[in-house]
Amino acid sequence: MAEDPYKTLGVARDATPEAIKAAYRKLARKHHPDLNPGKPEAEARFKAVSAANDLLSDPDKRARFDRGEIDADGQEQRPTGGYRQQAEQPQGAKYGARPEAEIFEDLFADLFEQRRRAESAPRRGMDESYRLAVPFRHAVEGATETLTLPDGRNLSVKIPPGVETGQVLRLRGQGGPGRNGGPAGDALIELDVASHKLFRREGFDLHLELPVTLREAVLGGPVIVPTPGGPLRVTLPAGSDAGRQVRLRGKGIAAQGDRPAGDLLLTLRIVIGKPDAALEAFLRDWTPEHPEDPRAGMEGAA
Repeated sequence: MAEDPYKTLGVARDATPEAIKAAYRKLARKHHPDLNPGKPEAEARFKAVSAANDLLSDPDKRARFDRGEIDADGQEQRPTGGYRQQAEQPQGAKYGARPEAEIFEDLFADLFEQRRRAESAPRRGMDESYRLAVPFRHAVEGATETLTLPDGRNLSVKIPPGVETGQVLRLRGQGGPGRNGGPAGDALIELDVASHKLFRREGFDLHLELPVTLREAVLGGPVIVPTPGGPLRVTLPAGSDAGRQVRLRGKGIAAQGDRPAGDLLLTLRIVIGKPDAALEAFLRDWTPEHPEDPRAGMEGAA
């Protein structure tokens, strides 16, 4: 059996036809299937609301329901009194029918008006995406790049130190124009950071393979080292083997906000080149005081 139509529409039993109409229109807008695609519960509720309105908007059916002669489905019932006296009062005779076509005409008129208002409301512009090539050094130290847009505008893009390929910077208000006085969208700048022939990046640290001569490796001393900020004089410790790392603190990715600067790590690579006759003669006659086998332990590991 259907639910009590008064309860379905959420109105009192002595509600006027105007109140019933208003309640029906409100619920029909809320649960109409066209506005709730893919929601069977909304469609079922819409049908229940429509059935309740059909009964209560018909003065004869409403009066008979109030007297208990028919149920909520319109089926004949034995009269049980109940609301009979009040329904038979002059107020009950004032019930007026409302054609369903007219109600739906009002409903869709409201929907079209809502759509018109939505279309005329201020609307934010679309976000627009661009790609920007960033030199390695600018990603290390930070810089300001200029991006030329297809419409000829130039955007100044501030590159913070430490950016990586694939990172997206948002420039607010530099996207598509808004509609009806709405704000402009944003420009989304995807970064493409170039690689470097000398430096390799790991996090906020930089790595550099530094070639040194045999003399520099054995005796140590000052050497000139390239860094992103320019050449730097570095003193190598004496007796440095190939592969030794020297850490230059704060010479990696520049600091940003609360993040400290990264480091530059030098990995020594001994370059002998073509030995001269004196070096060859020295090595032929040289016997180390404490000879070491650099391949010790390799035999059993193979």
